[in-house]
Amino acid sequence: MEEVARLEDDERRLVLERFGNDDAWELGSLLVSLARERGAAVTVSIRRGSQRLFHCALPGTSADNDAWVDRKCRVVERYAESSFLVGARFRAKGRTFESHSRLDPDRYAAHGGAFPIRLRGTGVVGVVAVSGLTQGEDHALVVAGLERYLGAAGG
Repeated sequence: MEEVARLEDDERRLVLERFGNDDAWELGSLLVSLARERGAAVTVSIRRGSQRLFHCALPGTSADNDAWVDRKCRVVERYAESSFLVGARFRAKGRTFESHSRLDPDRYAAHGGAFPIRLRGTGVVGVVAVSGLTQGEDHALVVAGLERYLGAAGG
């Protein structure tokens, strides 16, 4: 339950005031820079609704990372929570998302790395996702990027 509480706190803290195309570029570029600083081979993708606003696949990634991004983003779109939090809620009950969600695991993955873009007073408007590391590291990279972005944006 400690993991669930920590992940819920991430979501309470990381709320934006606005989010447009330029914001997606800034956040995505920041995540790519963080990944390069860490030597991480990841794919970064940002969506608002059904529109992909940012996508970058760093050297060492493959189309498999794109598929993971898509599967994790579907979880965020369905549950309005991070893919890692959704998976953690199932694990906290002694279950797995794959066997108990009744969703197709070829289309949905409750693994860390996709995070809701939540606007204050509006709710979830998009998803930012990373794929290429362990699920915990993918999630941590997105959180670090959002923290830095919000700090730079004065949010």
